[in-house]
Amino acid sequence: MSNHVYLVDDDEAVRDALTLLLETVGLNVRSFASPETFLNQAAGFTPGCLILDIRMPAISGLKLQEKLTDQGITWPTVVISGHGDIEACRRAFRNGAIDFLSKPVDEHDLIDAIQKGHAELERQQQVLAERAEAVALVNGLSAREQEVLGMIAKGLTTKQIADALGLSPRTVESHRAAIAAKAGTSSAAELTRYWLDAQVDP
Repeated sequence: MSNHVYLVDDDEAVRDALTLLLETVGLNVRSFASPETFLNQAAGFTPGCLILDIRMPAISGLKLQEKLTDQGITWPTVVISGHGDIEACRRAFRNGAIDFLSKPVDEHDLIDAIQKGHAELERQQQVLAERAEAVALVNGLSAREQEVLGMIAKGLTTKQIADALGLSPRTVESHRAAIAAKAGTSSAAELTRYWLDAQVDP
């Protein structure tokens, strides 16, 4: 599980205090005084949990969330603020925040939120790994095997697939056997999952 934390807050005292706290519990913390600095470097960072101050000059924490999403970075985010209000909280959660904490931040609440964020990040990475595996499997099939797999995913029987493709049932069974060998399973449910995962744009 990742232990990376990225803290973006224009208040130096807050950055120093939270960095010290989180490093004492074994987290790898990088802090940034401005959203622009973080935004310019984020694409090269190892995925981790974000801690964003909601009110900063030029780019707010909420706007930074949106800009990161535009870059395809959807890491779990904890939003902190000394001026929190209901609408800001709603926007933060709509943008994908996992928690919204008021300053002064409670240490235990923050650590709990980060742990939740890292668990969510692990889940996201597992989903991406499964999609990548499915795409590799489907791309490794012949064009005809892909056709057959797509019809298996629609719930068609061997006879229905044969009729639809103008093939004999025995030929369809041969294709099914080849697909099962490449996928490591003959389960229609598992094959359907592979097919559906491969269709999803990461």
